[in-house]
Amino acid sequence: MATVATLTASEEAQLQQTIEMFEVITQSQPQDYQSLEILKEAYQKLGRDKDVANTSKRIAQAYVMMGQLSSAILEYESVLQRCPDDAEVLAALSEIENKANTLNSQAAPSDSGDNNTKILTKSTASRARSAEPKGPACEIDDGRQTLHKLFVDSKVISAGDFDLCWVKPDMSATPGKVYEPFIQLLADKGVLPLEKSLKIIADKHRCGYLPLERYDIDVELARSMPAATLQRWCVLPFDRMSKSILVATANPFNKRAAQELEESVQQRLVWYLTSPQDLIKALRKVIR
Repeated sequence: MATVATLTASEEAQLQQTIEMFEVITQSQPQDYQSLEILKEAYQKLGRDKDVANTSKRIAQAYVMMGQLSSAILEYESVLQRCPDDAEVLAALSEIENKANTLNSQAAPSDSGDNNTKILTKSTASRARSAEPKGPACEIDDGRQTLHKLFVDSKVISAGDFDLCWVKPDMSATPGKVYEPFIQLLADKGVLPLEKSLKIIADKHRCGYLPLERYDIDVELARSMPAATLQRWCVLPFDRMSKSILVATANPFNKRAAQELEESVQQRLVWYLTSPQDLIKALRKVIR
């Protein structure tokens, strides 16, 4: 990893752009710890230690809000390694300890004496995902079921309009072009404005919104991915931050797209919602 002393002017400019972009995202979504981690890494690469420490505190606060107390403790302790007398962190750790003791005292002990009463477990979101019913092995989970619930079951649009705008891609054929996302087709056919569709999805998924047209896309990274996956699912890996690949999408519920990309890169994917118009435009430039 390049240090602040060895960064080129171009790398510094890219990091500054990343900071500006992700500060906006995290200010509007303080629980988005993945974006905060990206922001923290950018500060680290620029040698901005004070900003690194402050971002670590924000990450820890995000973990606390999500109930992931063990992760919060680890993040706070990373700050104490650099600033052992940080009063804010020491107070936060004391508060977490009191909260943990209170919750543990309220929990019923297990007859078997195991660790079932511990609160420092995986996140509620992870438990919810593991509890979701699994469909048939041959079924492609491209987000249709979730989007149907969001748009039809909530009576935002009719079932007929949904079926009119939902395109099921042919998995046996090479796409040859970028398939327009569902919410873009809703807008094209005058069923629902794009802005409203994006808000509905963002409110449900809680993923960060990124204005892709303002981002300097890593074209080489995007072109290293399977073109068929990018075109069929209209997704774009647009940057790499250490162990993470940042991916833009207009359908963050598409698990099949995530699976295909994960098989290609073997790295953690961090998803961002973006305008399908900007996404299509960028993909057409990347894929020739």
